[in-house]
Amino acid sequence: MSSGQKANNSDDDKESKASKHVSASGDSSSEQRKHDTSSQQHEQGGKQEHRTEQNNADQQANQHEANQDPGKQNQGKQAESKAAAEAKAYGSHSEGGSDKPKESAEHRYKREHELSNDLVASIVYWQKDDAIPRRLKDTKRTLTDVVGFGKSFDIMFREMTFGQRNVGLFYINGFAKDEVMTMILARLTMLDKSQVSANAFKSFFECYIPHVQVEKVTKMSEAINKVLSGCSAFFIEHEAAAIIVDVKTFPGRGPEEPSLERVVRGARDGFTETLLTNVTLVRRRLRDPGLKYEMVQVGRRTRTDVCIAYIDDIADMQMVESVRDKIKKVNLSGLPLADKQLEEAIINKGWNPYPLVRYSERPDSVASHLMDGSIVLFVDTSPSVMILPTTFFDLCQHAEENRQTAFMGTYLRWVRFVGIFASLFLLPLWLLMVMEPGLKPAALQILGPQQSAKLPIILQFLLAELGVDLMRMAAVHTPTPLATAMGLVAAILLGDIAVKTGVFVNEVILYMAVAAVGMFATPSYELALANRIIRLMLLVAVAAFKVPGFIIGITVFIVFLALHRSYNSSYLWPFIPFNAKALYNIFVRQPFLLSKERPSFNKTKDASKMRPNSDS
Repeated sequence: MSSGQKANNSDDDKESKASKHVSASGDSSSEQRKHDTSSQQHEQGGKQEHRTEQNNADQQANQHEANQDPGKQNQGKQAESKAAAEAKAYGSHSEGGSDKPKESAEHRYKREHELSNDLVASIVYWQKDDAIPRRLKDTKRTLTDVVGFGKSFDIMFREMTFGQRNVGLFYINGFAKDEVMTMILARLTMLDKSQVSANAFKSFFECYIPHVQVEKVTKMSEAINKVLSGCSAFFIEHEAAAIIVDVKTFPGRGPEEPSLERVVRGARDGFTETLLTNVTLVRRRLRDPGLKYEMVQVGRRTRTDVCIAYIDDIADMQMVESVRDKIKKVNLSGLPLADKQLEEAIINKGWNPYPLVRYSERPDSVASHLMDGSIVLFVDTSPSVMILPTTFFDLCQHAEENRQTAFMGTYLRWVRFVGIFASLFLLPLWLLMVMEPGLKPAALQILGPQQSAKLPIILQFLLAELGVDLMRMAAVHTPTPLATAMGLVAAILLGDIAVKTGVFVNEVILYMAVAAVGMFATPSYELALANRIIRLMLLVAVAAFKVPGFIIGITVFIVFLALHRSYNSSYLWPFIPFNAKALYNIFVRQPFLLSKERPSFNKTKDASKMRPNSDS
């Protein structure tokens, strides 16, 4: 073979080897592409299968709902198609380069357009029903959508494993009592698989949670409500129920004497902002098995706890049922201001300035009213307790009168009534005698005025009333160390300068001060404010019409009070309707052993406070 042929053969061998190498490379790359394609198809198939499972589950749920209510089937399909179309359009406009975890357009659309009216509606909106999911993953998703788990820092959901069963602990960080929860979790960590039966829920509920206050709930709304009230919830994998453990603790202050109902002798404890503390303070004084506490929740969003307290063999049960029904019919988003908003919701008094319920912060006073047949309403987060029914004269009594002897109690009661009378009628009477000098007896000429001023008397009174109100509001908002100095400046300097400059006369300042002291001596703050409004109206009536204005004004005032009722009880009892014995007991504080009957305006079952002596 020639050298040229050998060279050609070697070139052919090289070309064949190169072509084989290229072919092998092409085969390997094609195999790689086939492998990648098959992986993508497998992944897409898994996603498609997952979507199919979700769609099948949704179709089964929709079919179940349609079977229960066939009339809603077409409406449901139309609503779903409309929501899907809107979500698709919404997603096309909201895509962007965000670094946050991706959220489907439909889910984002539902979140931003949720208008749930209450908790149950919100849960049904997100998970189709109010049942507790059997999978912890679904429970966690519902908590994320409904209560903001992951966004609110105090919403906690702790996933653990006890006895090879997955458990989720749902609680509010500031409400859970750490010591008790640690003890419960320490007991649960000792479990192994053999100690947990097939019915894990029963095992946990009956055997392995060492706590007294434990209950079972089967609705998601109940579990969330309990947790938002301070409890903790255990969700167990594959169980359609939750275990609620009451380990709540609330931040709050201890019982201390109320600033508006101070006494020289007597208990120093008072109500706080925690409802459980308040009912316990009353139960400590009334160890009567007939004392009943009924709990009602008011407000779709606040879910405020309201407790109705009464003694069942003393109180009028028709009145109890009426109060209970009115509270249950309250349809509001919430009661953030607690008792005052509840009062306006159940007692439609309109623009009536006078209080139709009595407020108290003293447990001994509340216990006394319960024994007289009254109904008491405790509202969580409020240190004030509502007592109803009430009367004008009941609002004029104070606990201090019953802490002294009968004689001194009567004296204090009379002094208090004189102060209330002065706060109502002193200024209009003096103004009437100034405008009609012929009505003033010769012995009362000293009442003045002894000199004239630059302003009319009625304008002086109105300015003085405004000044007293400003001082009162300033005293409330002024820090305690500065309140005394503020009072001295306002009362002495301003008053003295106003008289010396001729703007006011001395008598206006004097009688205005007496009326203000009488107002502050009124036991009920709400009654004192209402009396101030009546005093202003009488002043204007006297300034406009003199004697007829005064007489007509007082007549309208009495008729106005007589026409109002506090839960079917006359507001002016025992004056209207007249009850001589009860009116005597109003003005004279009877010795304890002589006060044998309960007030009749409460319409009690048992009117007697003392049983007859069996030995006699």
